[in-house]
Amino acid sequence: MVLSIRRWMSRIVFLVIFAILLLIVTGGYRWLAEALSPVQPYRVPAGDALKVFKSEPGPPDSSNAADRLRWFFYYGE
Repeated sequence: MVLSIRRWMSRIVFLVIFAILLLIVTGGYRWLAEALSPVQPYRVPAGDALKVFKSEPGPPDSSNAADRLRWFFYYGE
């Protein structure tokens, strides 16, 4: 069995170059994702700004079956 050192070296060089390029691409993707993402979307607002939350309305007070069924299908409660 003949082992060609030149063939094995070309494969090793290819794998090393592939690994280096893979690290560069993944690092660039992480950097781009951090650059485009908002800084802190859930931080407390500064100045006169208000953070507003939409709360779900309470369940209907009526004992109408249609209203209760509609509430169940809309909100799952």
